[in-house]
Amino acid sequence: MISEPLRVEAGRARLIVVEDDVVTRSMIARYFTREGFFVEEADSVGECRSLLKQGSADLVFIDIYLPDGSGLALAQELRAASPVGIIFVTQHDCDTDRIVALELAGDDYVTKPVNLRELLARTRALLRRRALEYSAARRSAIIVIGPWLVDLTRREVATCNGEPIHLTRAEFDLLAALVEADGRPLSRDYLIEVVSNRTLLGDLRTVDSLVARLRRKLVLDDGMLIIVTVPGVGYKLGLTRS
Repeated sequence: MISEPLRVEAGRARLIVVEDDVVTRSMIARYFTREGFFVEEADSVGECRSLLKQGSADLVFIDIYLPDGSGLALAQELRAASPVGIIFVTQHDCDTDRIVALELAGDDYVTKPVNLRELLARTRALLRRRALEYSAARRSAIIVIGPWLVDLTRREVATCNGEPIHLTRAEFDLLAALVEADGRPLSRDYLIEVVSNRTLLGDLRTVDSLVARLRRKLVLDDGMLIIVTVPGVGYKLGLTRS
């Protein structure tokens, strides 16, 4: 559940760098501090947990392999507890690791050596997106789309009879973007940004694959598609929201 607005408006969003390599950790922390962020450093899962006991963070940079545990497991733990933004910063450039990280809990995935200007751009984009999500959730928590209820706050989809429909993080993000567009077509490039898979090989096909999966999970009796293809553009919601 989105519990509080992000502090990006004041330019003092709280960031935590979870990285056991002191050179990389210090480099990121110094750079983002100079850019106006409030940055804290953690060299382990345990230290990150200790920092979060002192207050919530807006975004956490996490290495996948940490000395006292898995960065993936830590990310899942954080995601279950709060709407914190998560960017994996890791040496591992394997497609499998990237896909698993993004599907499980991550919002973005950056490989070392770190391009600090690119990481800054991704961070600002993610914080803006989180702020918009919070604003949208405050305006309207539950939206009815045909026979389904889409809860933007709890990030859940169910039938009007209460039967839950399981969606992955990326599937829900894509569906929520289309729901909020309210029939306006969205380009594939925009949807890539929404699901945070811009760095994934074959990213356009990734969006197409997510749409195909949603169509299989959300089927209408009359054969009408919940998501309609807009040739030369991308996709739009095929039903009117209420």
